[in-house]
Amino acid sequence: MKRFALSLSAFVVASALSLNAADSNLAQVAKDNGLAPLPQNQQEVEAIFKDMNLTFTPFSEEKAELGKKLYFESRLSKSGLISCNTCHNLGMGGTDGVSAAIGHKWTANPSHLNSPTVYNSVLNSVQFWDGRAGTLADQAKGPIEAEPEMATPAKLAVEKIASLPEYKQSFEKIYGKRGLTFDNIADAIATFERTLITPSRFDAFLRGDDKALNAGEKKGLQVFIDKGCTTCHSGINLGGTMQSFGVFSQYKFASVGNFKGDANGLVKVPTLRNVVETAPYFHNGAIWNLKDAIKEMGSIQLGIKISDKEAQQIATFLEALSGQKPQITYPILPASTEKTPKPEL
Repeated sequence: MKRFALSLSAFVVASALSLNAADSNLAQVAKDNGLAPLPQNQQEVEAIFKDMNLTFTPFSEEKAELGKKLYFESRLSKSGLISCNTCHNLGMGGTDGVSAAIGHKWTANPSHLNSPTVYNSVLNSVQFWDGRAGTLADQAKGPIEAEPEMATPAKLAVEKIASLPEYKQSFEKIYGKRGLTFDNIADAIATFERTLITPSRFDAFLRGDDKALNAGEKKGLQVFIDKGCTTCHSGINLGGTMQSFGVFSQYKFASVGNFKGDANGLVKVPTLRNVVETAPYFHNGAIWNLKDAIKEMGSIQLGIKISDKEAQQIATFLEALSGQKPQITYPILPASTEKTPKPEL
């Protein structure tokens, strides 16, 4: 009996070692397929920028705090009602939960484009669905000036912010002689946005914690890799690069909106991080169910049929990409003055 107990004990230990080895191997397979953990601090973010050939101005907590105020600053819109947080709501996965973004005078995006999440967006290699901006600072300018969005010309945006002494002083302190400019407004917002990184259990798994994912999530990750999903959804953000869209067949909701991608027909791949929180899906927000989106991607991008079971397995893995959000305290914004331009509704 003693010998049997020792043998059983040895079997259990050997089995545990085998499982751990398999989990470690899966983590390595994931890395070999281009997946990588999120940066753990701003120094690691800087290193990633260098690898991606992206340039940002130096980071500071003070600048990020100013950028946070501007992110929630609805006076940057012509109506005085819309802020960055309107379409990229930090309490709703960094999106707005509607198919097409709604802007000035309740105008729906003219191309029926869906608002992508702002969380982890600093790690995309390009910004906007057509990739026309290379950095978040460039991206931040677009919605402020766009008529269907915030509808505020750059000159008026600067005039509004300059009318508030607290802001003016902050810009002079942080940016020196350059002070308050439209470029610096965008730079401050982008500095805040680069702090919106959401580490998940998947990142812990890639860093060596075999127990960070459960058996179902590991199986889903294996299916995700085996089906070829990492062809487009790879890198730190499991997306964020430009890829062809509709490789094997046409997207079944291609007629919703007039978006065709960039000049070469390429479309920015959305990040899969926090994807269970960011429905509806695709550039035009035409699919609301995650499993349906997975099956549609299999058809149009990989030329394969993904079964209901496989879609559920992949969806189970994607749930593990829901990360820990940074604690954001809603800022107290400075009061308007007599010089502050009045809102135009």
